[in-house]
Amino acid sequence: MPARGKGKRQIALLALCVIFATPYPAVFAEPAPATDDMVKELSGLEAGADIDVPALRQQVVERIKSKANPVALKRPLVAPQLARLPHLDLDITFNPDSPVIRPGSYRTLGRLADALADPRLSSFGFLIVGHTDSSGRRDENLTLSQRRADSFRDVLVTTFKISSKRIQSIGLGEEQLLDADHPKAPVNQQVQVVTVRKLP
Repeated sequence: MPARGKGKRQIALLALCVIFATPYPAVFAEPAPATDDMVKELSGLEAGADIDVPALRQQVVERIKSKANPVALKRPLVAPQLARLPHLDLDITFNPDSPVIRPGSYRTLGRLADALADPRLSSFGFLIVGHTDSSGRRDENLTLSQRRADSFRDVLVTTFKISSKRIQSIGLGEEQLLDADHPKAPVNQQVQVVTVRKLP
């Protein structure tokens, strides 16, 4: 990667840390994976996935409205095909009940931006998937997860200059628990980056 592009991303990362400093107590995410590890996790897509994001979003809304599968522990994944694609689960912390990303997660975002700009991944499209645990109301969790996925995508696009044509976002709330055996576990709030297609 050209040193110049990487330097701009590092400056953007520093600016974010200053701009978004909040009065909340410090919360730190898990150590960010190395950029090369991210590239390896997101590589290896053999065939593009036929994922219609608007249709999936509508499917989730309808499932919640119908009150189907009310017990989170017994709820099937709403999009099981995502688990079969190359993906990366990231510990991203947000302000409580908010899509605002905490400064402790900016390093992870910066490394992800470097990974997405890596030549090994530059010809792929990705889906940012927001999740929540099962605390609170299902409909509110869905809305919050969508706002967080959108916020994550917006930072990649506007701050780190990753092409918007390469990244989509969707919130699945508590309908796609990452640890279905423990619906309220913190791991269920992770953000996933999924490799979904090869660009034409």
